[in-house]
Amino acid sequence: MIGRLNHVAIAVPDLRSGIETYASVLGAKASEPQSLPEHGVTVVFVELPNTKIELLEVLGDESPIAPFMERNPAGGIHHICYEVEDIKSARDKLVEKGARVLGDGEPKNGAHGKPVLFLHPKDFCGTLVELEQV
Repeated sequence: MIGRLNHVAIAVPDLRSGIETYASVLGAKASEPQSLPEHGVTVVFVELPNTKIELLEVLGDESPIAPFMERNPAGGIHHICYEVEDIKSARDKLVEKGARVLGDGEPKNGAHGKPVLFLHPKDFCGTLVELEQV
């Protein structure tokens, strides 16, 4: 059902500092910051040969990553994202098998402009999983 790993998301307290760390220390190239008010985050993608790292920063008082940052003020791995061919079909199969979809269960456009869903971390070994339709 799942395809390749699309990205690993890391929540950071300071996006500029995170970009600097990946660029200067690791020599990676980062995209320009993109504010996503509908998701409550500002994101940057660090391009790697085989996947991406998504750096996330809180945007607004209602940001869904704000509680994570309160528990982890230095930041940390927030979620992993897998690609799927048909997100609604994948959702239906997962729900049928007992997985819980977060929110209202309907896909929303993510940072890449493609439909995404999040799956409850308690159903996936303590890991928040994002599915992105490709």
